[in-house]
Parts: sequence; structure tokens; C-alpha cells
Amino acid sequence: MARETFEEIVETFDFLDDWEDRYRHVIDMGKAMQPLEDAFRVPATKVEGCASQVWLVPQIEGQGPQAVLTFRGDSDAMIVRGLIAVLVALYSGLSVSEVLKVDAPAELARLGLHDHLSAQRSNGLRAMVERIRETAAAAAGQVS
Repeated sequence: MARETFEEIVETFDFLDDWEDRYRHVIDMGKAMQPLEDAFRVPATKVEGCASQVWLVPQIEGQGPQAVLTFRGDSDAMIVRGLIAVLVALYSGLSVSEVLKVDAPAELARLGLHDHLSAQRSNGLRAMVERIRETAAAAAGQVS
């Protein structure tokens, strides 16, 4: 289910042997993202359950299950900005019905993130995935 950009991240992680290099890569991905404007840093876009401040701004194009989800995000922590970039690569551009079919834990396990993130970061990542899934379910007309 993963998109091509996510597959590129998987390949890069396979190439990088050292976890410090992988962390650096994730941080660099976060640095490459455009920051959110202050107007989007509001309670409605804030993701609760994250140790850092995290905002996700979804955009839905179309209606029903074939509507396409894209989103932007930001955080006050560089590693979390990078994790947002990973989630953008995994989900952004999929139809909302495809988003709901993505097995995020399995896809993210391909990167080995769970074993190398703190419990707080793992909980935050789960909270971000849940927010994305809730947004997709609502756009698809499903109750989450």
C-alpha cells in the first residue's frame, strides 16, 4: 500500500546501517518541509497525545471514498517534524479509502522505528496516525 516516496525512505533506511544516520535522515526530512504558518497552529489542528507540539492540517479533494487526502504538518521538535515527513510520504496523495487500508504499524515497522523511538515518541506517532485515519474516515463518510 505504501507510496513510492515511502518506499524510497525504506530503501534509504536499508542502505543506512547506523541508527544515528537514520535519525539524521529523518531530521533532514523534517527540515526540508515547509513550516506551517501560525494561522494553522491552532487547537483544531493540534494533535493531542504527543510529547511535543504537533499540528496536522489535512486537505481533502473530492468527496466520498475516492476523495484524495493530502496534509501538511509541523512540530516544535525536529525528530517529530521528520516523523511527520515520513507520514506524509506514507499517506499523502492516497484516496481516503486507501488511507484506511494502510497498515501503518506494519509499514512503519519496516523502518524499525518502534524499536528506536522513546515510548513518548511512539505514542505521539500513534496519535498522528490515528488523527490521519479519523480524518480519512470522516471524509469517506464512515464513523471512526
